[in-house]
Amino acid sequence: MSRVHKLLSGLGLIVAAGLLLTAASAEEGFSPYVDGDGNISFPLGFRTSMVHLGSWFVPDGGASGFHDVYTERESIEAYRETGTFPDGATLVKELRASNSGNYTTGEGVSHSTDGLKQWFVMIKDSEERFEGNPLWGDGWGWALYKPDDRNRNVATNYQTDCLGCHVPAKASDWVYTEAYPILTE
Repeated sequence: MSRVHKLLSGLGLIVAAGLLLTAASAEEGFSPYVDGDGNISFPLGFRTSMVHLGSWFVPDGGASGFHDVYTERESIEAYRETGTFPDGATLVKELRASNSGNYTTGEGVSHSTDGLKQWFVMIKDSEERFEGNPLWGDGWGWALYKPDDRNRNVATNYQTDCLGCHVPAKASDWVYTEAYPILTE
């Protein structure tokens, strides 16, 4: 067998192994951002790999600025079909600082800046896979990341760190869906 044939044969094995691993992950059918213990990892590259779901603008206070929310295209399609997010759906909310000024479009126009404040990540889990993990409950996994360390979820208990802000959205599965018209278009 020539060197080229050996090389191609070896590449074929590598590709086949990669496909098997991908198939195994797909069969598990959950999330690439969650390990076996329920630890949620920060979804690197989400701004280009996910779809912009919608935005909020908070004018004052500690949460002031732009809140841009992203999810997977498949999660939007599933929501349109069923009215709920599928298991493994990832919602990433990025909070950015804002500035405002006078522009040709009007006075006091606000825009986001490069001042990142934090990220919230929610991962849908209707099966309660991680019972006993304080960051999982009410159908979701909950995480909070700060710009100084995207490798560390600083939330310690979703009930005290996250759920309070979502109580008004309890009837819509803890998600403020009114800001996401793309879900019903």
